[in-house]
Amino acid sequence: MPPPTPTLPWTTTPLLINAPMANFAGGALASAVSLAGGLGMIGCLTSTSDLRRELDTAATALSSHTFFQETHSLPIGVGFLTFLLKLDDILPLVREYRPAVIWLFAAPHVDEYAAWSAALRTASPGSSVWIQTGSVDAALQICRTAAPDVLCMQGADAGGHGFEKGAGVISLVPETADALAREGFAHVPLVAAGGIVDGRGVAAALALGAAGVVMGTRFLASREVVVHARYQAAVLEARDGGQVTTRSRIFDELRGPNVWPEAYDGRSLVVRSYRDHVGGVGVEEIRRLYGEAVEEEDRGWKTGLQGRAAIWAGTGVGLVREVLGAGEIVERVRGEARDTLGRLARL
Repeated sequence: MPPPTPTLPWTTTPLLINAPMANFAGGALASAVSLAGGLGMIGCLTSTSDLRRELDTAATALSSHTFFQETHSLPIGVGFLTFLLKLDDILPLVREYRPAVIWLFAAPHVDEYAAWSAALRTASPGSSVWIQTGSVDAALQICRTAAPDVLCMQGADAGGHGFEKGAGVISLVPETADALAREGFAHVPLVAAGGIVDGRGVAAALALGAAGVVMGTRFLASREVVVHARYQAAVLEARDGGQVTTRSRIFDELRGPNVWPEAYDGRSLVVRSYRDHVGGVGVEEIRRLYGEAVEEEDRGWKTGLQGRAAIWAGTGVGLVREVLGAGEIVERVRGEARDTLGRLARL
């Protein structure tokens, strides 16, 4: 039996979470997800002023709802890329807004989460610290050193950035759960991410031992996401997700030298920059062509896999077929998951 769902009193089971996609997941998306009974997340890249604006947007959207007025923290989460940010820069915002969840990801070294977790808990004692990782060994090390309230186990099917070497959630989640139980960390809930876009995937993740599910690609086709129209159109047209997406470091070389920690790469649609890379075109020429493309009106995001800018998407992209409001996505996926679980229980 999986650990209990994390204590987020406004949420409804099964727990659905939008991924804290930096530059995509803002206050409008996060508040819509939380208002629908999920956990809404804001992603922070590097700008604390941008983050403040998005936090204000979420706070305004949630302020008129009586339940949220009575809480002691803002009923959303904020995701931080620890390798890009300085802890001292974000602590004032955490103290001021007190998000319900603080989500940490992509530390250059796993042991660095311990200092971040301690400082953030001091700044906002009511916030839960969630840490995203992609291997059993890293999950154990994080539990030993950082005492996370929740672990997000990200499988290799995920869009965007994750461990270059990894497994899908179908083996990653149960193996992690077993390993944590053996080491005395069975109390740490796991949420699953990677390739999940509908209620069938949610039901499967719950059966594997997850206490909740994180979806990124599905929310790229929401009305509230911050995304270019061509980017969204490319996501909607994609089919056969395991073939039209791929993981590669070349996506992080387009703007200049890759700044991500060594363990990470990213999954994108198979755009022209990737195909050139596989075909032997040098990185300098790929960067030149990319630089020209992003000056165009579509900013290098084209449909038909003809663009040069990365279009981050997971292997579940082939199941994403329409744009809906984020709240409707949460409600629909939740209903599908409950129907699936009910049907399985009757077998």
